Amino acid sequence: MNRTPTLLAAISLTLMAGACAPIVATQGFQVIDQKPEDIVVGTDTRETVLTKLGSPSISSTFEPENVWYYLTQSTARYTYNRPKVTQRTVTEITFNEATGAVSNVRTLGLDDGEKIAMNQRETPTRGRSLTILEQLLGNVGRGQLPRTEDDVPGQQRRD
Repeated sequence: MNRTPTLLAAISLTLMAGACAPIVATQGFQVIDQKPEDIVVGTDTRETVLTKLGSPSISSTFEPENVWYYLTQSTARYTYNRPKVTQRTVTEITFNEATGAVSNVRTLGLDDGEKIAMNQRETPTRGRSLTILEQLLGNVGRGQLPRTEDDVPGQQRRD
């Protein structure tokens, strides 16, 4: 009995199924020993958070010493499609300004984010728009030739 067509069909189905597997990538904060959920409010300080989690991904713009953010994001990409964010975690750690102890730990997920509609309009600029030929040939004839032998760059004057 000839098993070659059956074997080829099985191999091709296996390869096609393997092509459907996503390429998963993780960016941002990587948990090594301690998780952000292990931070204890009122007990931990800036120093203990740095020891447990390391430096933050981002600190607050307006209160950089009092609010730290640890960001993690996972994306999945199928063959030729754009990567799609599958998981996002933002851990916000707020410190008490006076004592330096942790006053709040908040974890936000992908569902907590808001989608912002980007405006595709362009801001007009002053002046006129140039065509490709005007851009390529725009400086032709604008330069000045040296008037005398003394004006030639790269040569020394002889007295």
